Amino acid sequence: MQPLQVYQGTWQVNRSGDPANAKPERLKNQCVTLGIYFACEQRVNDKPAALLVFLPTDQPGHYHTQSILPEGRATGLDDLQISSNRWTFTSRRNQGGHVTYFRNTNVFTDSNHIHFENAQSPNGHEWTVQESGEEVRLPQ
Repeated sequence: MQPLQVYQGTWQVNRSGDPANAKPERLKNQCVTLGIYFACEQRVNDKPAALLVFLPTDQPGHYHTQSILPEGRATGLDDLQISSNRWTFTSRRNQGGHVTYFRNTNVFTDSNHIHFENAQSPNGHEWTVQESGEEVRLPQ
């Protein structure tokens, strides 16, 4: 669970497509290890957004993830692959009989800076970037 600890803290989120005068979001991860689980309560601008639970698999750097929303609904089993400084979250959702694939890539340029890119695909092979940006850890 050691690599997951870097997620702990408060981050300022700046999206590439936002206007220059847009106020950045604040993403706060309050994380804990409990047995084989690692979990982070995520808050966006001080409002509860999700409880993100990580469960290690037999493969090094590979985790199953589950997001639980404030109303108690779980979004479905997803995956995280950590390879060096690159974290790739992958998921798929059945939307009205059609499967859409999602990929969130976080590249840690150091322990306080993340470049992120969120993409989606109709087939899991051809990806369209929906948003990208930077996250910077704020002092505690």
